[in-house]
Parts: sequence; C-alpha cells; structure tokens
Amino acid sequence: MPDVLTARDAGVLTVTLNRPEKLNALTAGVHAGLHEALGEAADGEIRAVVLTGAGRGFCVGQDLTEFQGAAGDVGAHLRATYHPTIHAIRGLDKPVIAAVNGVCAGAGLSLAAACDLRIAADSASFVPGFVSIGLIPDSGGSWFIVQLLGQARAFEFMSAGKPATAAEAHAMGLVDEVVEDAAARAGERAAAYAALPTRAVGLTKHLFEHAVTATLDEQLELEAHLQSQAAQTDDFREGVTAFLEKRPAKFSGR
Repeated sequence: MPDVLTARDAGVLTVTLNRPEKLNALTAGVHAGLHEALGEAADGEIRAVVLTGAGRGFCVGQDLTEFQGAAGDVGAHLRATYHPTIHAIRGLDKPVIAAVNGVCAGAGLSLAAACDLRIAADSASFVPGFVSIGLIPDSGGSWFIVQLLGQARAFEFMSAGKPATAAEAHAMGLVDEVVEDAAARAGERAAAYAALPTRAVGLTKHLFEHAVTATLDEQLELEAHLQSQAAQTDDFREGVTAFLEKRPAKFSGR
C-alpha cells in the first residue's frame, strides 16, 4: 500500500498518512506522497482538505530509523523534505483540517500545527518530543505554535516535553475541537467549507497569515489588493445576487 492515500468525496480531499504499524512516522517516501497528494489538492474541483493518519496515531514525527548510524546533515534533510511539505500546506488556497485521531508527536505536531484547523479525538495526545531527544522544534513548529499559544506558553509546552491530553490541548488553544470521532467531524467541517466561496476562503487564509508580521498600512494595502481579486469571482456575483433575492447562495468555488 502507498505511504499516503487520497480519497475524494465531492469537493473534499482526504489525505491519509498510511504507515499505521509505525504510527505514521515520517520518511522521505511519506513526504513524497504528501507532496503528490497536496498537488492533487490544488485541483480546482477540490475545495477543502482533511489530513489524518491511519490506525491509532496521527503522526509520531520523523522515523528515526532513517538516522541510524549517523544523522548526517539534518538541516539539509529538513530543507529537502519537511520544508516543501509545510510550504505546500500553507500555500494551498483552501482550508486544510487536521483530524488528529491518536498520538501526535514531534514533527507530527508541527504538521498538525501547520494546518488551518485541528480537530482532535478525545483519545488523542500531543507530545512535543523534540527536547526529549536533544533536538529543537522544527518543521515550522517554532513558528506555528507561538502563533497558537503565545510565546511564553509555547516555550513552556515545547521545552518541558510533557505530553498534553486532547482536553489540555484544547484548553491551551492548540486544537479547535475535541470530539469522539475526529475524522467524521473533520469531514463535516470540510464539507461545510466546500460549500463556501473557495476563493474568498483561500484569500482570507493568506490575509491572516500575512497579518502576523505586517504593519497596519501593509495589511490595509493587502486587503485592498485581495478584495479586488475577490470581487472578480463568480462567487462574489452569486453572493450579491442571492442576498438581493433573499435566497441561500449556491457557490461554485469559482
């Protein structure tokens, strides 16, 4: 079986890490599969993405058997594999929802943090992992988790190495929802997004990411620039028409 599976349901693409016997640990092969899957997600017919893991884990991070003997140039490994994966998630102009169905550790935690929403099963656990083996957060974890938790709480969580339950992760702001079945709930949320004006959702994703480091004037200019794009879409015209006709809008994603 492939290391990464994809399945389409209307406008939703579900991407499943498929190494359940290894708790979906990441290898160069898994990254290659993710790149291919996220390329498929760029298809105009896809309007939302769910990322999850097969079996009882979401992802436990790097498969350390790849580093047996000598780790080599870990920085080069990150640049060649992890960085393109994270950029592909963030560069996708549609929402990506992580369905965290079990243990989520190390770079797996960074992967979930890179998604737009995180829905956790009540049995999920979140393990910083890096410091526990003498490493630092990578794969964007040091950036995304600060945005989610704030600097002080992010440092405490990521440096202490103590696992968090799903309820604790929700309380600190790391996940958006805790439910019994994360995959089912993520599918519902993705289907709802797939019915929205896709281009406006994608531009909003880009807008809020830019706001993290922008000045007010820079953000105002970006709003004006992106609003000009949004106003050219079929969905904008449909939204205005539906509003004036007092009926629900039927968005096409175009």
